[in-house]
Amino acid sequence: MVRQVRRQMLDDGEPVTRARLAAAVQSSGRLLGAEGALRAVDRVQAELQGLGPLQELALLPGISDILVNGPDRVWVDSGHGLELTGLRFGSDTEVQALAARLIAAGGRRLDDSNPCVDVQLRGYRVHAVLRPVSTGSTLLSIRIRRTLTFTLEELQAGGTVDPESAGVLRRMVAARLNFLISGATGTGKTTLLSTLLSLSDPRERLVLVEDAAELDPRHPHVVGLQSRHGNVEGTGSVDQAELVRQALRMRPDRLVVGECRGAEVRELLAAMNTGHDGAGGTIHANSAASVPARLAALGALAGMSSTALNLQAASALDVVVHLGREAAGRRVAEIAVVAASSDGRLLTVPALLPFSSANSHGPGWAALQERLSRGVGNGPAGMRHETLTP
Repeated sequence: MVRQVRRQMLDDGEPVTRARLAAAVQSSGRLLGAEGALRAVDRVQAELQGLGPLQELALLPGISDILVNGPDRVWVDSGHGLELTGLRFGSDTEVQALAARLIAAGGRRLDDSNPCVDVQLRGYRVHAVLRPVSTGSTLLSIRIRRTLTFTLEELQAGGTVDPESAGVLRRMVAARLNFLISGATGTGKTTLLSTLLSLSDPRERLVLVEDAAELDPRHPHVVGLQSRHGNVEGTGSVDQAELVRQALRMRPDRLVVGECRGAEVRELLAAMNTGHDGAGGTIHANSAASVPARLAALGALAGMSSTALNLQAASALDVVVHLGREAAGRRVAEIAVVAASSDGRLLTVPALLPFSSANSHGPGWAALQERLSRGVGNGPAGMRHETLTP
């Protein structure tokens, strides 16, 4: 019956609505009852507009990622590591058909000439890889965008931040310090960034630049720019570096890059160094101490020398907030200040180590307090250049 209704909806060429789905199910001639009819409508809608058999997993609370490694290997991540589910596809052909439909819904094509494709759908980021690029089955990776934005109090109640670090983060936003949130995949960088942006003055204009639109701060004045991949002819792409340049013409009070992952790091650092205070973003790194190396790698993609990158970053950035995944869950593991060493190297000096069993204040604590109390325009120019020892 589901196949019959799906075929009917696709053949008539009319827009697919829930009302039309319900009418098609009712006219199928099957005696389903009210509850059965609702289940049938949901199933057909998932087949036509949703994630198909994976839709039931996407509706589970807390699920952030769905990973299909093969017809009988469907994994999910709900914040406690990957878990194998009992969901099964009939064959790899079914996985490939679902992947091709999702990619097509995002305006791109998945086939032998384009075996690795990612798209943005409403609420999802979908990436697919076909054989033989995939050495096994068709691979499907789905990141679920949750529209819920937490307050800092809610993150504190949930154990992500402790009271002292919550106070520091509030003062960091109020003082309009430039910051990066670092962490590995799935540690909650985007969630924390949305929370911090929600603390911005309501009179400020936030301009968000993202590869995939995921930030959703509770703020009255937010505009977003999202990068675009090339079409099937390979033209029409707009990368994040170009979007940062466009954002600078949009009178941003706070310029935010959702994730620094390429040449846009040069544009962001340049903006921070030319009066755009209160800027921020996220970056993939395993620790706060590894952020300078990560920035150097991204700067190299933009044609920056290590010396130029170090000078730009030391002058532009104030704070790195690092998130870690622990047995107790995702937590703010470190808040560090950014500075230059005496020999010109870029440093992230630990200032606050939340949840530490020992002294939680590190060698950068005094410098952090100075920056928080100074804020924007309250101290002499060039104060970000102070030399610190980790």
